[in-house]
This record gives sequence, C-alpha cells and structure tokens, in this order.
Amino acid sequence: MFSGRKIVLSEEDLPTKWYNILPDLPEKLPPPLHPETKEPLRPEDLEPIFAKELIKQEVSEERWIKIPEEVREVYKLWRPTPLIRAKRLEEALKTPARIYYKYEGVSPPGSHKPNTAVAQAYYNAKEGIERLTTETGAGQWGSALSFATKLFDIKCTVYMVKISYKQKPYRRILMETWGGEVIPSPSDRTKSGRTILERDPDNPGSLGIAISEAVEDAATHENTKYALGSVLNHVLMHQTVIGLEVMKQLEIAEEKPDVMIGCVGGGSNFAGFCYPFVRDAMKGEVKLIAVEPEACPTFTKGDYRYDFGDTAGLTPLLKMFTLGHDFIPPPIHAGGLRYHGDAPTMSLLVKHGIIEAKAVKQIPTFEAGVLFARTEGIVPAPESNHAIRVAIDEALKAKESGEEKVIVFNLSGHGYFDLSAYDDFLYGRLRNA
Repeated sequence: MFSGRKIVLSEEDLPTKWYNILPDLPEKLPPPLHPETKEPLRPEDLEPIFAKELIKQEVSEERWIKIPEEVREVYKLWRPTPLIRAKRLEEALKTPARIYYKYEGVSPPGSHKPNTAVAQAYYNAKEGIERLTTETGAGQWGSALSFATKLFDIKCTVYMVKISYKQKPYRRILMETWGGEVIPSPSDRTKSGRTILERDPDNPGSLGIAISEAVEDAATHENTKYALGSVLNHVLMHQTVIGLEVMKQLEIAEEKPDVMIGCVGGGSNFAGFCYPFVRDAMKGEVKLIAVEPEACPTFTKGDYRYDFGDTAGLTPLLKMFTLGHDFIPPPIHAGGLRYHGDAPTMSLLVKHGIIEAKAVKQIPTFEAGVLFARTEGIVPAPESNHAIRVAIDEALKAKESGEEKVIVFNLSGHGYFDLSAYDDFLYGRLRNA
C-alpha cells in the first residue's frame, strides 16, 4: 500500500510514443462518411482542413506512434504531471478506498488540452500553415491552441461558444494574451453563423455551431487549417501521454486500479487517461467510468448512429452516440462537456460495455468540487467535478462494503477561471440542470 502523497516522474520518464487504440478495438471502426455523397471518406477528402500528417495519424492502424522530439521538448514545460493520493478526501469520507488523481491543471493553459494542441500546432507549422481555426466551449481548448500556436509562430482564430464567452471573460483574455483572436459564436463572420443569427439573434451558441464556423473559415481561406480539441482519433491518441504516465506511476506506488474515472464531453481527457488501460478493462481487471452531465446526456440518452459533428452539416458524418447535431444544451457551467456527440472510438467501447457511462446533475458535481477544494486544496474545473462526483460515490460504496478499492480519476484542469460558477453555487443561484 502506497503511504506517500504523490508520485512525480522525471523528464526522462516522459513517454516517447503515443498509444493508438484502433488496433485494439473489439470491432473495426465504422468509416466516416462524406457530408455530401455519404460515401466512405477518403483521406484526401480531409486535406482542405487538416494537416497531411494528422490525417495519416487519423487512419493509422499502428499501435504506437513516435512523439517528435520537438513536441516532447515542449511537453517538458509541464510534463510529466503528478499522480496524487487524495488522503485528506479519503479521511473526510471515512472510506477504506485509496483515491488517486492525475492532475493535468499544471499545464500553462491549466488543463489537459495542450497535449494535443502542441502536437497539432507542430505538424501544421512543419507543413507551412500560417493560421489555425478552432472552436472552444469553456475555453480550455482555445487557450491551449492559442498557447501552442504562439510557440510555433502560427496565427490562431478561436470561435468561442457565446454563453461561455460571456461567462468566462478571463479565458478570453488568456487566449488574447497568447495572441489568439477570439470571436463569440454564432457570429456574423461566417455564412453558417449569419444563418443561425437570422433565425435566432439571441442564440447562446453550442460547440456544434462553433465547429461549423471554424471549419467554414478554414475551408474558405488560403493557408489556413482547422484544429479539433476532441472526438477524432489523432486527438485522443495525443492525449494518451496522460494514461501512459499513470501506468508508470501506479507501478511505482505498487497499486493496481479497480476503478478509473473521467469526465466526458467529446472524450479527449477520458480517452487520454483510460485508453492505455482498455486492454485491462476487456479482461475485467479494471472498471472504466465515463461521466457526463445530465443536461447533455450523449451516452446515457443518445442514439448510436451516424451524425454530423457540427450544426451546419459541414463535417464528415461519424458513427457515434449523439443527441442530434442540432441539439442546443442548457448553458451549464461545464462548457467543455456541452457537445451533442462523442468520440467514435469511445462510442464503440461504450456500445460493447467496455466503458460504463453515467450522467450526473450540475449541483451534485459542484458539491463534490467544493468538498475536494476544502480537503485537497485545488479548485477543480466544473468539467472535472463530474469525475470527482463519481469518484466520491465509488469511495462511499467501498465504505459500505468495506472494500479497500483503488480509485483513480483524471483531474483534467483547474477552476480558477471558473470562480463565477462557484459563486453561483455558493450563493444558491446555480440551476440543477
């Protein structure tokens, strides 16, 4: 039993390869379809919006993809990240369970997102791309890409979901500090944005709408490409540095996880944390739990079918769990989880029962986040509070059964730009969406 507080790896322990889940899926992933012809998409169809090397990674069947040394050098600004035992939380819950969390909030943008932002900026810069467009919900992804593009001398345009743009001004300021251009979405900058505003001038926006605008912008401008923060295979693969580090850290602690938990919007932080453990889950050696908001219950109430990744229908059709590409979720504070679909690889694993999905309401997640802050000291991002809620629930179950379970969750980012959400919770203004 590990009795210390945290396991910190050296820079030499930083992974040298990303793990690609495609060869280990229980069945072949259904192909993406062309948005117009509805025929299986060819890799060259993606070239107007993605860098060629990223397209290769998207369709690669190789289990391990080498991380370029230039990317590893940037990773060393904050990686490896610590795995911390939540002893004070355990004591507060009076549970025999041992609770660990991987803390991704130590990155410069404060979340897990730069693990892929740095890689995407690097590959685009190598191909001579001058500008990247993207969308962002709560602002973590937009912050990460603004940070990464500045390091590789590329311009960055971020379409930020309008309700989050209003709720989180400091995220906007952070992006602009790194040189990013931030536009509230829907906007009048694109045809898709103008069409939505004509129908509904007060539309609060959604990730689907912001994706439409970012993709349209990239496709209609020279030397501009699009970068996505979640859902696609190459994005989730870049995030596996998280889980690969966790594997090594748990070996040092001489622990084997019984339960691993992450929050889910599109799937990036959950996949990065859990995908290296999927083969263990297939053998029944660990339970993987994906937690989503009840306000946007894609896995728990959505359908498994082909759907567009954006609202305007500009993106390829993906086989995934979806609430419908025109779904507009309530404006909850966990903006990064307000997406109508889920990663196709993750959707397939949920379909096969290898990943278990749970949905939780907004107020219980903030109750969990405040308890975590008052015991462990870190104020978590509203998204991460979903994972903490279920980690606490699992620890309380272990208390009832008397089992010494090992529970590990991904604390995907800090909440210091989300204090208005905590203010709403602490003073009773938060809706239980």
